[in-house]
Amino acid sequence: MSNSNSRLFFLDAIRAWAILMMLQGHFIDGLLDNAFRNDTNMLFSTWKYFRGITAPVFFTVSGFIFTFLLIRSKQTGWSNPRVKKGIKRGFELLVIAYLLRMNIFGLFKGEIYDSFYLVDVLHCIGLSLLFIIGFYILTYAKQKWIFPTILASTTLLLFVFEPIYKTVSFEFLPQVFANYLTKANGSVFTIIPWLGYATIGSFMSVIFSKYQESKNLYNYIIPAYVVTGLTLIFLSSDFFLSVYDFTGIELFQSINNNNYLFIRLGDVLIVFSIFILLRKFLMNATWLRIGQSTLSIYIIHFIILYGSFTGVGLYRFFHHSLNPYFVFPGAILFMFASTYLALKYEDHKVEIKSNVRAVLSTTRIYLEQFAIIAFEVLRTVTEKVLRVLGLIKN
Repeated sequence: MSNSNSRLFFLDAIRAWAILMMLQGHFIDGLLDNAFRNDTNMLFSTWKYFRGITAPVFFTVSGFIFTFLLIRSKQTGWSNPRVKKGIKRGFELLVIAYLLRMNIFGLFKGEIYDSFYLVDVLHCIGLSLLFIIGFYILTYAKQKWIFPTILASTTLLLFVFEPIYKTVSFEFLPQVFANYLTKANGSVFTIIPWLGYATIGSFMSVIFSKYQESKNLYNYIIPAYVVTGLTLIFLSSDFFLSVYDFTGIELFQSINNNNYLFIRLGDVLIVFSIFILLRKFLMNATWLRIGQSTLSIYIIHFIILYGSFTGVGLYRFFHHSLNPYFVFPGAILFMFASTYLALKYEDHKVEIKSNVRAVLSTTRIYLEQFAIIAFEVLRTVTEKVLRVLGLIKN
């Protein structure tokens, strides 16, 4: 196994950790009774803080892995096979995200519920991949520093100007598009500012790839991540307050008042540094498979918890109603069940897809035959009715 390939294993380990944290986070947040949500409780506040790390880590590692594979190819531009695969993957994630919010019973009534149009993490990751591809296509023929500069600049601009655009309702846009930009209608995530985590992950990947053959890479990258991460966590708020005191620009005070984006980026870098440091101990095959099966795990957990397609899920029956003695062991069981089912699906994915295609093909044949028969019956009945009315002759 090549050295460059082995460097990806710690990323799969990070993804495995992130998806498991997402599962327990969604379960506890959705089912824990409000009476137990007390920020003064050290256990709850600690859980709440670490839950907030999950999404930034997931977006960052997604951008990192995608870009690592994108720029590793010897072909460039549209000739790069990763471009077409990435475009397909991006739109695939968008389609899956909308399907997970579809309610079959609503369709039978001829209705599409408003929740179908809400934007979640899967929408934003899919769209983020398309943005990264767009930046790559626009810059691949130019000097190499332009691509990472655009990536880092995108993150900086989205994070710095977040206090301004988060107050915009985007009412002038159709709701299906506005939901990508504002949470006013109920979207869980929006492409701004979350694209910023994907692009900073992409930027980190470019730097990582540039020095990946260096024997001392980890000796530099781990302390760099730790120092930068701790600086963002503990000093970034004071920095923006100092800039406000010096310039008088209200924007920097607003950032200081709610500096979650830069602090969470610091958390991400600390998480990366820990997993890189422990990379030699994270080679368990099952753990790595979990990291490589995050989409399947996400889909299955969404169906079980939120009741995709049917509206019948745990969320419907136990929403904010369980005490900690039930919700914490339940979260562990939920993580295990979702992961187990996803890995079983991955084991039989080819066979399942083949059977689904066969069923769809058979269904299509029967529908075609039914349509032909129905057309003939309708034509015969129509002719008889027209004869009775004297509108046509025998």
